[in-house]
Amino acid sequence: MLFNKSDTARHAFKAALAASTAFAALATSGAYAQEEEKKSSSIFMEEVVITAQKREQSAQDVGIAITALSGSQLKALGYTNAQEVTALAPGVATLQPNGEANYAIGIRGVANNDFTTNVESPVAVYVDEVYISQMSGAGFLLFDVDRVELLRGPQGTLFGRNATGGLVHYITVKPNLDEFNGYGSVSYGSFERMKFQGAVGIPVNDKFALRASFATHQGDGYVTNRLKPDSKLNNANESAGRLQALFQPTDELEILLNARFGQQDIRTGFFEYESAVLPTGDATPGVPNVDLDGYVDLDGDNFAGDYNRQGHNILDTEGYTATIKWDQDWGTLTSITDYQTVKRDYIEDSDASPFDYFNFFLTTDSEQFSQELRLNGETDNLKWVTGFYYMDLKVRDSNGGIMPGLFQALIDVGAFEPDIPAGLPLADVGFNGIYNPYETDTETWSLFAQLEYQLSDELALIGGFRWIEEDKSHHYDNLLMWYPDTSDSGQDPNAAVIAPALPNVPYDGSRSDSNWSARAQINYTPTEDLLVYASWNRGVKSGGYNAPLLPSSFAVTEPFMTYDPEKLDAYEVGFKWDTMDGRLRINAAAYYYDYNNYQAFSIIGLDTSTLNAQAENKGFEVEIQANPVDGLDLNFGIAYTDVTVSEVTGLTTNVDTDGDGVDDVDSLFPVGTEVKPVQTPKWNLNGLIRYEFDAGEGRVALQADGQYRAKHYFALTNLPASTQDGYFIGNASVTYYSPDENWSVRAFVKNFTDENYLVQTFDLSGNVTNGGLFGLIEKYYGMPRTWGVNLTYNF
Repeated sequence: MLFNKSDTARHAFKAALAASTAFAALATSGAYAQEEEKKSSSIFMEEVVITAQKREQSAQDVGIAITALSGSQLKALGYTNAQEVTALAPGVATLQPNGEANYAIGIRGVANNDFTTNVESPVAVYVDEVYISQMSGAGFLLFDVDRVELLRGPQGTLFGRNATGGLVHYITVKPNLDEFNGYGSVSYGSFERMKFQGAVGIPVNDKFALRASFATHQGDGYVTNRLKPDSKLNNANESAGRLQALFQPTDELEILLNARFGQQDIRTGFFEYESAVLPTGDATPGVPNVDLDGYVDLDGDNFAGDYNRQGHNILDTEGYTATIKWDQDWGTLTSITDYQTVKRDYIEDSDASPFDYFNFFLTTDSEQFSQELRLNGETDNLKWVTGFYYMDLKVRDSNGGIMPGLFQALIDVGAFEPDIPAGLPLADVGFNGIYNPYETDTETWSLFAQLEYQLSDELALIGGFRWIEEDKSHHYDNLLMWYPDTSDSGQDPNAAVIAPALPNVPYDGSRSDSNWSARAQINYTPTEDLLVYASWNRGVKSGGYNAPLLPSSFAVTEPFMTYDPEKLDAYEVGFKWDTMDGRLRINAAAYYYDYNNYQAFSIIGLDTSTLNAQAENKGFEVEIQANPVDGLDLNFGIAYTDVTVSEVTGLTTNVDTDGDGVDDVDSLFPVGTEVKPVQTPKWNLNGLIRYEFDAGEGRVALQADGQYRAKHYFALTNLPASTQDGYFIGNASVTYYSPDENWSVRAFVKNFTDENYLVQTFDLSGNVTNGGLFGLIEKYYGMPRTWGVNLTYNF
């Protein structure tokens, strides 16, 4: 480690304050005053036009905490996937709960990293105004993007689905009726990875245009399987494409058709093993694991392990969207019709050892249809939008495990229910795994409206409301299975046999919920460069259902299997200020969140669940962007979040794992317990320095950026096994631009300090033989230091 982590937040905060003070001093002394007014060359200070309120506005004119990046900014910064954009937004983090294909986004401590695929995130992801419900469908390649908008705080009035924490909206480049254009970009780097993306836009005539975009990422893995060293895990093998057709028969009518696909097939199962033989959440380095035949892993390499099973993640997504806009003098009518599917097949070596002990798997088969009708208009003092939204989501998923070692250990000690005579071999018992298929159907519709009335040149009032109706049903089975060949994946129930005479504990549930979200806000604009706002937002996230992996450990009861809608009252004040002739921008916001039925994510052993609780959240963010001299860009972000979760309900069990007569799961959350939610660091800091200068007839840009995340947890228990101390990730690059700026070459290093940091852990501490689980902590580390070069050509 190159510095003291405990001092990082303080030093970064001082640096940001010092930088802003220096900018003010430069302005006062006229250090960069020029005889003629000159537009800033900054990549950050350019105006970014967004549609956060369903109409085009400058991001600085919208009273919402927003980080917006244009396509040119994304290219200049070198971002090439959907996760990197969060690095520049204070209080925003990418969550990676179960491999590189499964993503969620946390904003202001509002996060849910449940990899059970019928659970929707409280931070919504949209692409071209279409909601992406499945986390496994959100880890897409970032290519041919016009802009990205990150909205912090509840957005449920105008964006109708599960946006209590905020949302991220990716808007792609559309076909152009006026000119032929496109680009190609290829990168090569560490682990022999190659990434290509490109697009071409073709104006067929003055009324019809096409745009085709494609991206692929291929290469070796960075995790060594010592049992199969020639086949490294966590490799790159993914592709995506998009075809758009724009038809504009008249000046008033526009029809845009969008077809897209994505696929991934990578080798998974890359958890680092750490001994933890006591059921206390503490690591026990060097202590042999009795259940794993005395296994230890002490080589100190976080990117190497002994995996007897090579896992995989096979993911296929596709979608089709029709967007129709009809402009009239009285307003604009917009229709957005979308159909999308996500299919996923995943398995891993969960015991992270050379023994055939436990292998977790899951499948996803989701089908989503949505329709939005929206009407916008304005008069001299009034801007308004109203509309209707409908979604039908069908999820046919499963989870389970092939677990011969775990079952045999449970049987040997007489700890498995139903009562099995101790010492029987699995062949006599007739099962060595579990399979939990479940079906969740969601049908929802809503009506919404928002008005913005300009009281005067300086003062505007905003009010919005959405009424939501939702019906949801859930069927869940848990089946003990016999997998005849445990070397195969085993997800397909046709490849296994249901164990006879062993009880299935099914669950059937349905719920109908009526909810509402709302917004009330006042905007004050004393000058054209300053916006001050205060708002109240009521956000809501729909209720849902759990799908436990090992239901024999928990009571399959209504309070555990279902959770109620989450309701949030969010109060926020903020300002957006451009000053120093467009050389300095400071945006800041402070907020207080008061939850009712907060949906807390919990990992207990092998099982994940969402549980209702109560919570309070308060914090602030400051964004500073500056261009003190031509070519020099500075960007700093500071975010503070303080969240407390209490009154966790719904989790009951009949299992006494340590023999003290107390149900251990219940004892983790007794009355009065207050804990921190998952993935919620108190401090989240980011910074970027970029300097672009002439080099011969071309130009060179030097860039360094980084992000610091303070201590945070991966489980609601807040035990040592689920804790990550604060860490800093830094990146650097140098880019050469040709004189005509048609092509560029970029060399880059990511994680240049080679920081070892966790992005997920699973606390499986305690041996079966001493009443716990199976004596280890699964640790998934972020990528080590990598390098690469990129060549891009625009036409």
